[in-house]
Amino acid sequence: MARVSQEHLEARRRQILDGAAVCFARNGFHATSMQDVLKEVDLSAGAVYRYFGGKEELIAAIASEVLETVRGTLEQAAQESPPPTPDVMVPRALALMRQVRPATLETGEWLFPRLMIQVWTESTRTPSLTAVLIEGYAKIREAWGAMAKNYKDAGLLPEDADVDAMARAMIALVQGFAAQMAIFGDIPPQVLAEGTRALMATGRTASPA
Repeated sequence: MARVSQEHLEARRRQILDGAAVCFARNGFHATSMQDVLKEVDLSAGAVYRYFGGKEELIAAIASEVLETVRGTLEQAAQESPPPTPDVMVPRALALMRQVRPATLETGEWLFPRLMIQVWTESTRTPSLTAVLIEGYAKIREAWGAMAKNYKDAGLLPEDADVDAMARAMIALVQGFAAQMAIFGDIPPQVLAEGTRALMATGRTASPA
């Protein structure tokens, strides 16, 4: 009985987070009220406030889940041999996010990229959300360390490479592509792969004799 009850609680929490994500992506964080969230999830105020104290807690929970998904992607990739290169990792991270969070807006637009812009913008105003992002990105950079070790073991990366700088650049790539999706529309996975691959190849072309 306890197990079923816990499953119910987790399903209800998921329902609230998914509904809030739709609201934030559709109208923005500040233009969305808790009443909008209640209407979206079709629950009473008491049912929602049992899980979350307000909009700030909702967006912090959403951000934390996204960062955990990215961290898990890196940790899983670190177990592969040979390790997947960045031109594989960037499209994979976004593809996994689409799989885990497939919700779309009424227009059919994938809501995740727009939602992430809301998270980044709100983090500049809300210290508690900033703390969530700082902690989450620190875990991602740590997970990248395992990937970098595999690259070095495979001879794909110099021993003196700045691993933390690489992690930050990878995060920036994913963020940048997500921002482009939010503004310009969807980007095919092959564009992400080919663009990242081209950046990786810069400077490798042999100089003319």
